[in-house]
Amino acid sequence: MSQKKYSVVIVGFGGMGHYHSTLIKKNDVLEVTGVYDVKQERLDYGIELGYQAYPNLAEVLADKKVDVVLIATPNDVHSEIAIAALEAGKHVICEKPVTLSSQEFIEIDAVAKKVNKVFMTHQNRRWDEDFLIVKEMYDQQSIGDIFQIESRVHGANGIPGDWRHEAAHGGGMLLDWGVHLLDQMLYMVDSKIISVRAELSFILGDEVDDGFISTLTFENGVTAIVEVGTTNYISLPRWYVKGTEGTALIEDWSMKGKMVKRNWDAEKVEPKPIQAGVGLTKTMAPPSEEATNTLDLPQPQQNSQSFYDNFASVIEEKAEPIVKNTEVLRNLRLIEAVFEAARTNQIITKFE
Repeated sequence: MSQKKYSVVIVGFGGMGHYHSTLIKKNDVLEVTGVYDVKQERLDYGIELGYQAYPNLAEVLADKKVDVVLIATPNDVHSEIAIAALEAGKHVICEKPVTLSSQEFIEIDAVAKKVNKVFMTHQNRRWDEDFLIVKEMYDQQSIGDIFQIESRVHGANGIPGDWRHEAAHGGGMLLDWGVHLLDQMLYMVDSKIISVRAELSFILGDEVDDGFISTLTFENGVTAIVEVGTTNYISLPRWYVKGTEGTALIEDWSMKGKMVKRNWDAEKVEPKPIQAGVGLTKTMAPPSEEATNTLDLPQPQQNSQSFYDNFASVIEEKAEPIVKNTEVLRNLRLIEAVFEAARTNQIITKFE
């Protein structure tokens, strides 16, 4: 007996919509059959690729052959499309940020439960190898108990595209990249957040943030610094991680990096003073060659399924979602706390 294929229609066939279509081709259970977009040239492109082009959203939702609606539109219309699709009996995949407020997400989740359909947010950065390496170090205590994690993405191209410059459409870097980096941190560090500090950047003069820095303090003692910048002509490392027995560095998505760990077998040697500027220092003198070991980064533990395989398995009640709606809601509430901390210049201590 052949495996049932689930028909997927992509609503919003721009860059991300097309990207989804190329990835879904690698999946054995989901199949893109159609597209809908408000721009005719994108519909024409969908036809070129062999997809059915729908003239409006109503016809997508009325088509009984459609099992799944994948939403890849500007952020501000995610909620209304998702609710309409769920009420039409479709399962839904939605691009991030899934909504512009936690309350909107609560409303979507309530509809999904009522109609008994799967609703999942495409938090695909949980599958990034650089993140999985850090998660492996954290879980396995490769450099001891990790107490500080710095996660950054830096660029110098400003805010991309058109609608991402506008608050009404949910633009800005906190909602664009911050939603990924904060989700990674919450997925990795299983602990309550006890404080949130943040600053937003408006260097480029847009009405939305072109970057931000946020510091999260977890109840288990971990401090996380999360930063996004779009005016950085020299980028800081993607990850910088400190543990009780060593330090780890991942420079960028090429996975270039290392772990430097304390060598407990080495004889303790008192550091010798070095010239530092116009003074001397023992404190900042490098350790002796014997005092540390430089190691390769660990091999990451991959997620058990791809996002799309997991989504199909959840539809068939064969698996739990890797991206759970409770986790997405917590991330949205954290984003709201970051916005509030930056707006009020206050430390948020009652996030959860």
